[in-house]
Amino acid sequence: MRFVVTAGPTREPIDPVRFLSNRSSGKMGYAIAEAAVAAGHDVNLISGPASIPAPSGVKIISIMTSDELHDAVHRAVRDCDVLVMCAAVSDFKPATVERRKMPKRKTPFALELIPTRDILASLPRENRKFFVVGFAAETHELEASAREKLLAKNCDMIVANDVSRSDSGMESDENEVTIFFREAAPKKISRTSKKIIARELVKIISKMSEKCLTKKS
Repeated sequence: MRFVVTAGPTREPIDPVRFLSNRSSGKMGYAIAEAAVAAGHDVNLISGPASIPAPSGVKIISIMTSDELHDAVHRAVRDCDVLVMCAAVSDFKPATVERRKMPKRKTPFALELIPTRDILASLPRENRKFFVVGFAAETHELEASAREKLLAKNCDMIVANDVSRSDSGMESDENEVTIFFREAAPKKISRTSKKIIARELVKIISKMSEKCLTKKS
């Protein structure tokens, strides 16, 4: 199968030296890309800035901003079987980007933010020939939020994890996830290393995508 995996954070520039971002390390997405290659799949890894080495055997496409990620995903899905949207995309970006470094201020100031483009929602909804896996990083109401995103974003499955804990999730080598499907009971993977979770996810994705795409054809 041809996998496209997104990983890491995005950075939304404020000025030439400052940006808005998040705590994503890219570890989960990189582990999925590595597991997919090990399982014999072709993998394009679209990655935001990450400080971990890229898995061998994957094609790396480096991006920085959410707009760059949006464009890279839309190019990549023209020729893929599975899209795994593991990247932590910034929800907002500055309305304007200063061309010069903003001077330090001693008084409060307001930074106007605007929503970034919703990449999952922008994907084709009809006659789609690739399987879409979304990720939901939540601090509360995990199941309700994940199920809502599964339908609203037209995903085929959602991998949800609680990022309020300090011992798993973002920046950690471990994770604990619950997978939600459209027509099957949820599956929980208890806390373990992200590499082990990634191998299990690739098995599930491969099985579910074959079934889903066969049904659509």
